[in-house]
Amino acid sequence: MFSPGPEEPCAPNKEAVKYGELVVLGYNGALPNGDRGRRKSRFALYKRPKANGVKPSTVHVISTPQASKVREPRPPHRGDCDREAEDVRKTRDREAEDVRKTCDREAEDVRTTNRFEMQQNILLEKLLSFPEHHTEIQAISCKSQHSISYTLSRSQTVVVEYTHDKDTDMFQVGRSTESPIDFVVTDTISGSQGAEEAQITQSTISRFACRIVCDRNEPYTARIFAAGFDSSRNIFLGEKAAKWKNPDGQMDGLTTNGVLVMHPRGGFTEESQPGAWREISVCGDVYTLRETRSAQQRGKLVENESNVLQDGSLIDLCGATLLWRTADGLFHTPTQKHIEALRQEINAARPQCPVGLNTLAFPSISRKEVVEEKQPWAYLSCGHVHGYHDWGHRSDAEANERECPMCRTVGPYVPLWLGCEAGFYVDAGPPTHAFTPCGHVCSEKSAKYWSQIPLPHGTHAFHAACPFCATQLVGEQNCIKLIFQGPID
Repeated sequence: MFSPGPEEPCAPNKEAVKYGELVVLGYNGALPNGDRGRRKSRFALYKRPKANGVKPSTVHVISTPQASKVREPRPPHRGDCDREAEDVRKTRDREAEDVRKTCDREAEDVRTTNRFEMQQNILLEKLLSFPEHHTEIQAISCKSQHSISYTLSRSQTVVVEYTHDKDTDMFQVGRSTESPIDFVVTDTISGSQGAEEAQITQSTISRFACRIVCDRNEPYTARIFAAGFDSSRNIFLGEKAAKWKNPDGQMDGLTTNGVLVMHPRGGFTEESQPGAWREISVCGDVYTLRETRSAQQRGKLVENESNVLQDGSLIDLCGATLLWRTADGLFHTPTQKHIEALRQEINAARPQCPVGLNTLAFPSISRKEVVEEKQPWAYLSCGHVHGYHDWGHRSDAEANERECPMCRTVGPYVPLWLGCEAGFYVDAGPPTHAFTPCGHVCSEKSAKYWSQIPLPHGTHAFHAACPFCATQLVGEQNCIKLIFQGPID
């Protein structure tokens, strides 16, 4: 057990109940340009002063006159009155079609907040032109009423109202910077540590990606659901989104690129094994993966699995992957102070370059992205640790590969970086192993754990990646044991 410091994860207590933390994979303790407000690499979920959870309530089915047009008998005579009535019907049909087109546009293009809000207002104004829908439309237009709209066709929409739930707290995650989002997440750039953030031309993360609902009473169970409520407290699933009616009559659906979850078998420990990746629906059911990330056909329902998050669960939002750590799990996890103590301990052993005989030292955590003169470097094919030198190039090797002077092995030659994000560690062991090819160093068990975890990449691929920088791992084991040489005196 590790005693938390002032800025470290706290043990559960009655004064400040912590449900858990979300840690973004690919960042070594902070965003490249620093954590700012709701946009950061780590987000703690605490019990709210007042419950803000919601639960499903009334269901409304909204039908437009377009469906009834086909069933209406054609007038036997086409006099002036008949032509006028026909014109009225055509006008109403066009208006109803415009309404549905607006719904489709909202589902497909929600990248600009102003445009989204404008289209939503147009939808409400046009639906209000049909008196028979005034009662149902209150579920969408009421600013204090949460609702989920399922557009089944151009002529039919199902609206599910949600009411206040005094027993749960809700936290929302997404790319949007609007107030309903508690934790703002952007696309993770592989190997972005130590470099300026690259510009994302087209993000694949939803503006309102998912929501996590935590029970306010022990054992403080946390559940994940796809999609989040927008500024109008609505979730819109357009006509092209995957949606269906369950056998119990409840509507459900999937978001465009989906929310994937993986629960490790055996918890988040050195003995853990990766579980199967699943997709979570809007209502929290668990399904096997679709054939492609955005396919309209859902996977198969997995009845013996749930959307309950456990320590070490991974959440993929198609552009960023989050690690869920429970409050109890964090209480037994190494802290920043512990990692700093390990750094000082290894530096106190005065490791030396076996060729130059100069003393090596890992830089302080505050300078973890700056290559220093005493920085240890390593040959990742054999693990021998050296100081920096500019020789050993082979004409038949790649530009970043060198020949190790100790064993003549040819391989990548990179600086070593201490893994500073404590949430990624599965134990408190010394930093003895490095990920290949990035050179981030952590404990043996932590390195071997992450080396076997397949993380989603793009819209259909999976591969292991360094949790500290998101670089795809290579090599036989994806990591290497480091060989330090002590001082000769």
